Order: sequence, then structure tokens, then C-alpha cells
Amino acid sequence: MTTNAQDAIVLLGDSITQDGWSPYGFAQRLANAYVRKLDVINRGMSGYNTDWIIPVFEQCFAKQHDQQHLPKIRLMTIWLGANDAALPPSGQHVPLDRYAANLAHLAHLVSDPSSPYHAPHTKLLLITPPPINTHQWRVTLRQGEPPKELDRKFEVTAEYAERVRTVGRELGVPVVDVWTRVWDAAGHVEERLSEYLYDGLHLNEHGYALVYEEIIKAISENYPELHYEKLQPVFKLWDQINPQNPGPDLQKRDIFAA
Repeated sequence: MTTNAQDAIVLLGDSITQDGWSPYGFAQRLANAYVRKLDVINRGMSGYNTDWIIPVFEQCFAKQHDQQHLPKIRLMTIWLGANDAALPPSGQHVPLDRYAANLAHLAHLVSDPSSPYHAPHTKLLLITPPPINTHQWRVTLRQGEPPKELDRKFEVTAEYAERVRTVGRELGVPVVDVWTRVWDAAGHVEERLSEYLYDGLHLNEHGYALVYEEIIKAISENYPELHYEKLQPVFKLWDQINPQNPGPDLQKRDIFAA
């Protein structure tokens, strides 16, 4: 980011975050809602778990001594767990306790004043993994080359979602409960999750619509000052510009200034 860029929302996660840039994804929806107000930066890494995302964070997030020279990250979402919940001996598997510790570590990197990455202006949202449709995912795996056996269980992924809720409560970080929202929408019937997952693991248009709604709800309830309707554009709208003397009206402004 350059010094002329807008402040930003950063999305940290795995393939479900990376796919958020799809035409129907939640990242695309956020970028549209916050256009001209906050940039949306996608740092979703397909296949990654919480062990592997920490070094990514440390290379993508500015340290304290650099933050003053860069646009501020106003909101960061942390959305992992779908891969951590893979069953051993999968290389993606991260044991439940270490998964929780990793989530807490990521949050502390931003919120702890002793952290080199401390950013008091950055608000955090933790997001639970969505439920998995093992019936659908088994078919997806068997269609691969080579075919693979089922590497995830519904009840195991549910435990990882619950651990996100626990970490959020312990740290006082709001949690976007995608698991519950999608599970409720499917009527608590695993097979019906195919209405919201295109392959049993990854969200489709309808699933991402629910995610977007839940994120906006969480922002509204926990960080109302960051809701897109509360923010003015960084550069004035065209009908607010004085045609006879446009210069003063075309200066970038700090939309969070008191």
C-alpha cells in the first residue's frame, strides 16, 4: 500500500477467504459496499491452516514503526479452521488446542501493546468455519486424480467452530458465527448444506450471501463507526465539488478524523 491509498479492511484466511473474490463472494460484496471508503485486501491462502498463516501475517502486516507511514488497517477478519480440522495424517491438520492458541496468537499480534505488530486502530473479527457436507465432499474427493478418501468429519469441524467461539469469548473479540448461520439455513440437515456449498467444503453464492450479511451485522453491532453507511467517501462526490475552484475539494481526507 502507498501513502496515497485508502485505509483498508484485510481478510486473512484460507481458500474460503481467497474465493471471496469470486463474482458472488463475500469479499467482492464488501468491496462494493465500501467502495471509495475503505479498500478491501484479500489475504486468503488456499489450503493454508493457522500454523502456516502466521508467517504470512508477519510478512504482510506492518510493524508499529512502519504503520505511521501507511494507510491504517481499520478491520481485520481472521477466518480459518476448515483445513485445520482435516483429519490426521493430513498435513493440513492442526490439533484443536494448537488451533485455538494460533487464533489467540494472531489476535494478540494486533491487540497486544507489547507486540511489534500492535495496531490499536485495527478492529478484529473472528469467523467460524462453515459446516461441512461430508456426503458432497466425499464425492468431490473421489472425482479427483487420484481419488481420495474422506478427510474430514462433520462433528470434528463443529468442534473447531466451537473453539472459535470460545477464543472470541476469552479475548473479547466478536465472532461471526458462520457455522450456525449456514447450519440453521440448512434446517440442521447435512445433505441440505449443498444449497450453500458447491463441493461440500467451499461456499457458493448463497453461502457467501449469508457470510456477508453476518459480517455486516457484526460490524453494525460491535464497530458501528466502521459500518459503510456511517463513512464518507475519501474523495468528495462529484456534486460536492466547486467547478470554479475544484482544487480544495479534490484533496484526500481522513474520514475518521474527529
